[in-house]
Amino acid sequence: MPDATLQCSQPPAHRFHGGLVLQHHKADSKVDVLLPVPLPEELVLPLQQHMGQPARPVVEVGQRVLKGQLLAVPEGEFSAAVHAPTSGTITALERRPMPEPSALPGRCFILQPDGLDLWAELPEPLHCERARPEELIERVQQAGIVGLGGAVFPAHFKLRHHKQPIHTVILNGAECEPFITCDETLMHLEAEAIIKGAELLVKMLDAERAIIAIEDPMADVCTAFEQAFQKVNAPMVSVRKVPTIYPEGGEKQLIKVLTGLEVPSGGYPGDLGILCHNVATAWTIHQAVTRGRPVVDRIVTVTGKGVAEPGNYRVPLGCSIGHVVTAAGGYTPQARRLVMGGPMMGVALPDDSLPVVKATNCILVLGEDEIRDPAPVLPCIRCGECARACPQQLLPQELYWHARAENTEKLVAYDLFDCIECGCCAYVCPSHLPLVDYYRHGKSLVRAEQMAERKAEQARQRHEAREARLAAEKAAREARRKQKAEALKNKGGDAVRAAVERARARKQEKD
Repeated sequence: MPDATLQCSQPPAHRFHGGLVLQHHKADSKVDVLLPVPLPEELVLPLQQHMGQPARPVVEVGQRVLKGQLLAVPEGEFSAAVHAPTSGTITALERRPMPEPSALPGRCFILQPDGLDLWAELPEPLHCERARPEELIERVQQAGIVGLGGAVFPAHFKLRHHKQPIHTVILNGAECEPFITCDETLMHLEAEAIIKGAELLVKMLDAERAIIAIEDPMADVCTAFEQAFQKVNAPMVSVRKVPTIYPEGGEKQLIKVLTGLEVPSGGYPGDLGILCHNVATAWTIHQAVTRGRPVVDRIVTVTGKGVAEPGNYRVPLGCSIGHVVTAAGGYTPQARRLVMGGPMMGVALPDDSLPVVKATNCILVLGEDEIRDPAPVLPCIRCGECARACPQQLLPQELYWHARAENTEKLVAYDLFDCIECGCCAYVCPSHLPLVDYYRHGKSLVRAEQMAERKAEQARQRHEAREARLAAEKAAREARRKQKAEALKNKGGDAVRAAVERARARKQEKD
């Protein structure tokens, strides 16, 4: 399709503030092949692999399940289903540590594979052209699809809840973290399915167009899309290259580069009539609609000098990270630090027993020379480098001072929650201040304060409701007392009149 070819070579008309040009290590993991991971002896499947409420179990311990079978249903609208990654037996439902910053334990199914990998009966494929938008969104919800780019919002929630009609769908293929190539691999191998996934999203939202954003160095991906457009007639879908500047993969930054529009402070892309999804999410939606396939695995980049065979692997959900590293040749003598995600926004892991979940896009094993030496924290010198690097145009140094002082009112006034925790400010800080840690602490303080205010407001409302109920009951009792007294009074008067009448009647009889 000529338009797509032109879009691939067309430079963006806009750019976002700040950002960093990082040294990339993407060549370490090949993007032209997808490697398998054998099934482990045990799969650990958290009931919460998404933002929102944990899913509710619908199978019992000891039950045999098949691949793709529903294990847990969404608990409310802001939740996502969980399915079995293979056939086997549910041996336990217990708490296990989770691959997240807190590492707090969460409820997990423990699945013992039987080695047969037998599929359950899947839902019938939907006809993409005849299916209604709500029918398509319902299929997305049934398949347990979440955002596979990092935020793991339930995909159906984003498709249903937006303030404005959506006119533009953006598929994010701009992997700005310097080691991660799982999306690049998927686009290289599945360009046609991603285009069809974009078409499905356009139909679900009654949008006007879809833009697939890829990074400028992804020449092979651009070629793959050009070849796919020769097979697929998708006039509403285009591909745009964007420069490789971190954190261009952030949805607010990507919207700015592609459209020139800025998401307002405290707002969402939907406020502008734009919806962003990851390219892997679009591919997964296509699989769910056309094949009935739920989310049971995902592509994970396994890389770093600490792993023997870097590459992109198709990993069943629930595999331990150590099992995946073993499939990638195991650790090298250089292995020093284990991270889920990239070096800028990833989560450092305490050990490799934690499971791969829907949010796991990369397992990074850093070598000694890939880790920045710890430096002493010095006082802030007000140099302003953090403000120049901040892609959200915040004032990081002010947020730092207010977070240290735990001044929640000022943190809110300085738009703390617009911070995307990309780490640009800490990266350029000459004083080596752990700025992002302070911002996370500040956010937790604000959230705790807001929760306390909500609880106080709920308590006030309950108190007022109780007082109103007691007053109503007292008024009702008083009304009943008066009514009874009046009835007794009326009854007493009637008795006196009756007695007078009887006396008068007896007197008349005597006369």
